[in-house]
Amino acid sequence: MILTRIMSRAGILAAALGLCYSPAATAHLPGAGDEGQLGRIDFEISCIGPAQASFNEAVAWLHSFEYERAGATFREVLGRDASCAMAHWGMAMSLWHQLWVTSPSPADLAKGAEHVRHARALAPDSGRESRYIEAIGAFYSDYEKLNHRSRTLAYQKAMAELHASHPEDREASIFYALSLLATASPTDKTFRNQLESGALLEAVLDDNPDHPGITHYIIHSYDSPELAERALQAARRYATIAPASAHANHMPSHIFTRRGLWQESIATNLNAAAAGSAYAAANGLKGRWDEELHAISYLMYAYLQGAQDTKAKEILIDTQTIMAVVPIGMKAAYPLASNPARFVLERRRWNDAATLTVLPDWFPWEDYPAAHAITYYARALGAARMGDPQQATVELKMLQKLRRALPTDVNAYWASQLEVQTNAAEAWIAHAEGRGKEALTLMRTAANLEDGVDKLPLTAGEVLPARELLADMLLDQGDAAVALAEYEAVLRAAPNRFNALFGAGTAADRIGDDDKATFYYEALLAQSELSDSMRPALKHARDFVAANRDGP
Repeated sequence: MILTRIMSRAGILAAALGLCYSPAATAHLPGAGDEGQLGRIDFEISCIGPAQASFNEAVAWLHSFEYERAGATFREVLGRDASCAMAHWGMAMSLWHQLWVTSPSPADLAKGAEHVRHARALAPDSGRESRYIEAIGAFYSDYEKLNHRSRTLAYQKAMAELHASHPEDREASIFYALSLLATASPTDKTFRNQLESGALLEAVLDDNPDHPGITHYIIHSYDSPELAERALQAARRYATIAPASAHANHMPSHIFTRRGLWQESIATNLNAAAAGSAYAAANGLKGRWDEELHAISYLMYAYLQGAQDTKAKEILIDTQTIMAVVPIGMKAAYPLASNPARFVLERRRWNDAATLTVLPDWFPWEDYPAAHAITYYARALGAARMGDPQQATVELKMLQKLRRALPTDVNAYWASQLEVQTNAAEAWIAHAEGRGKEALTLMRTAANLEDGVDKLPLTAGEVLPARELLADMLLDQGDAAVALAEYEAVLRAAPNRFNALFGAGTAADRIGDDDKATFYYEALLAQSELSDSMRPALKHARDFVAANRDGP
């Protein structure tokens, strides 16, 4: 079965720009039977004819990380050909969400291992298919003894061998490229795996422009400040290739966020959130789908950067009314914790941050210490910046407790984030107590650590960039020249961050560089044209620019 795209990006963006997000949105979400909604897949296997068509459809869902739909469609393949070994391969692949970095649950690991056993028992005649099965078998092998990282590396090695032995197999190249991303270290700032993955994908892109996996994984390959420019074309195409996928509608915003293109991020995430809501309704999910939460997490971040605070508050209110999520995991835990924290921290509402509560109370926060810590980090920063180091110290102790509760095999990003947050909280406590030099040392340590570990796709950005907090502290301590340099460093890594632009303008003003101050303030005002906020920063910027334009 060949699936071809038929929807234009112009149509998607037009719909998105006119959409006011609501969890009850009923926007049409094309289904598996709608021609042209998933991209073009031609993954030849040895199963009988009718099974081939469903198999291609299932792989298309898999490449867009629509794992539930992929699994359901692979089951349809088995219904058409009970002897199709590759359908069991697909079922095992659908249970592992490679770029979410956490291991499948024990129950899913057991199911995956069982699918591998069935696939092996069916003994496909194709040596190529056997290699696919053995590759996913390497991931599930000895799952009760080996940790997640070891098994992921074993899968990547097996996919490298499959790719080398079948260089003509496009899908082998694509899945091998994905395995390189799954094993990339967040501390490797040479981006070795990401660049190798990107090169593999670009080599097959021209002959397969409508393949959803190629464009999707190019975005992931270059999802970093240093590389993001390379993925802009892919970001602007992916949603048109697979418009039926909520994740395909969301994914472009990873690059838009890296480049500070807030309105493009908002448009594509409005589509993604509506699609996620429609999927949950159509399939009778007993709760909100985690893919929808992922989209509204990015929406919250983008709205706040453009000072669209009323829109951001709508996201906050919606987040606070969620009573169930399917499935429960870090993909849901992160936005549930980060949306309330971002809403107060990005708006510099320190008093509100200091009184933030852990919600929702039905969520199993004890299973997700890295997400749970976000609330206490916000409380610590809020209290310290309100001049209450005593309360901030109480919150710091909770942060330290949650840091100790992290699983031993947790991804390096989460471990580093809690270390950054602990150092930053200690720094602002020291600052509040008048220990300025010690505070700067702690804050610089936090900033340098954060710079060395790239963020995960799960988050639009750090809760607050540690280097931006360092710049704030330098400005508080009267060192505007050094603060300006730090704000500019933030803007190189995270273009068009609202508070970094305002901070840079303020620092430039304080050292008497009116031209640079005007430049940053004008940039801030330009990206805030759709602001629905009364933020003092915007008034200050307008007044400064007007006065500078009029002259003395």
